[in-house]
Amino acid sequence: MEFSIKNIKAEKQRSDLIVVGVYEPKKLSAAAVAIDQVSNGYLTSILKRGDMQGKLGTTLMLYSVPGVAAQRLLLVGLGRERDLHEREYRQAVRAAAKAVVGSTAGSTASFLAELPVGKRDIAWRVAQLAEVTRDAAYRFDRMKSKPADPYALSSLTVNVPTKADLEQGEAGLRQGLAVAAGMDLAKDLGNLPPNVCTPTYLAEQAGELAKGYGFKLEVLEREDMEKLKMGALLGVARGSRQPPKLIVLQHNKGPKDQRPVVLVGKGITFDAGGISIKPSADMDEMKYDMCGAASVLGAFKTLGELGLPINAVGVIPTCENLPDGNAVKPGDVLTSMSGQTIEVLNTDAEGRLILCDAITYAERFNPAALVDIATLTGACVIALGHHATGLFSNNDALAKELLKASEDTFDRAWRMPLWEDYQEQLSSNFADVANIGGRAAGSITAACFLSRFAKKLDWAHLDIAGTAWKSGKEKGSTGRPVPLLAQFLMQRAGR
Repeated sequence: MEFSIKNIKAEKQRSDLIVVGVYEPKKLSAAAVAIDQVSNGYLTSILKRGDMQGKLGTTLMLYSVPGVAAQRLLLVGLGRERDLHEREYRQAVRAAAKAVVGSTAGSTASFLAELPVGKRDIAWRVAQLAEVTRDAAYRFDRMKSKPADPYALSSLTVNVPTKADLEQGEAGLRQGLAVAAGMDLAKDLGNLPPNVCTPTYLAEQAGELAKGYGFKLEVLEREDMEKLKMGALLGVARGSRQPPKLIVLQHNKGPKDQRPVVLVGKGITFDAGGISIKPSADMDEMKYDMCGAASVLGAFKTLGELGLPINAVGVIPTCENLPDGNAVKPGDVLTSMSGQTIEVLNTDAEGRLILCDAITYAERFNPAALVDIATLTGACVIALGHHATGLFSNNDALAKELLKASEDTFDRAWRMPLWEDYQEQLSSNFADVANIGGRAAGSITAACFLSRFAKKLDWAHLDIAGTAWKSGKEKGSTGRPVPLLAQFLMQRAGR
């Protein structure tokens, strides 16, 4: 699907389909008013009959509207005008996108980016329209013997209110499409079956990114990790025949003396729980336990697409967590790369074990900030549901940056406490720290565990267990938190 930015009158737009909005109750948007005038009140008559009320997210397809050059006209409900904020705008755009990709229209022009949305400028509105449309049009059928027929939609023109808005519109479009490309990669990696998306496959995909965008790539093998004494990561990998990898990507387009931002992504390509094996129901979804790694690769794709003037490093520890005669056992004590010893009370709390060694490894880059991303705890899902990512940090300024990025992208996060009071739950009689702290405050004690390995760093932890994928009828990877991470990097780059 090709996107473009134009400034043209809705009634003169020659395309298979144009999209305009209707507020509730029965109030036409500016573009819809222009069409109503040239059609001698055709849209007004539709509203009077009650076929479209303007309720948020509703759609109505019209054909051969008098005086209009386009073949079809899609009316999209916007809800009440005073209530059209970020969430409602994205919801209207998504409803429009689903109707458009479900039609036989080959070319479409959207007039939704013209709508006022709080204090958001045209660049934000265009970026969100591009990102949400691409997200709504995404489907994964690579593993099917007969993939679905391609969508008829081949081009989408996004209209801006004035010619003076064209430059901002173009900038917003570039940003939105770059974020969408990163999300698509993250979703593809998450949706692939675990017999395909192995640690080796993730390393290969990092190699493709390095070739395409000029990133520096290093892949550490088991022998390298043994030399570095990464006992925690290697302990988790012991139960699998798939070799573990530590993937390191570097994007060096900032000043030479600029300290990099480091993103660390959990890459458990399948998590059976190890010896503390999970229940069989829904275990297939544990292929999504590498979505932290996928989001780092997705963020780097966005970095490459935008060519941001920033130094950034991606560190991905990746392996499988399976039961085996050689697997780590409850009661085992592992020695991490930092030298801290860990009593393994539950082998299903493995993500923090591979992350702690990766965080210690990342110290060599002297990070300006380090953010780890992980599908870490079911407890975070209980606390925040599937709407917000859990955010933990030892630095208030860094936490505020990430929260701002989450608000700007509507890729929501919520800061959770990281008080010293919780550390006592991780006490061990036999090692420096236990890998679990009991059921109470499970997401917090997991973050507290990681904080012990990040004391030298400005560090934040994103628990994406509730936001990285959906279950049920819409089962699939969401591509989150690529938008949040991309916006965070853009903020750091001064964009």
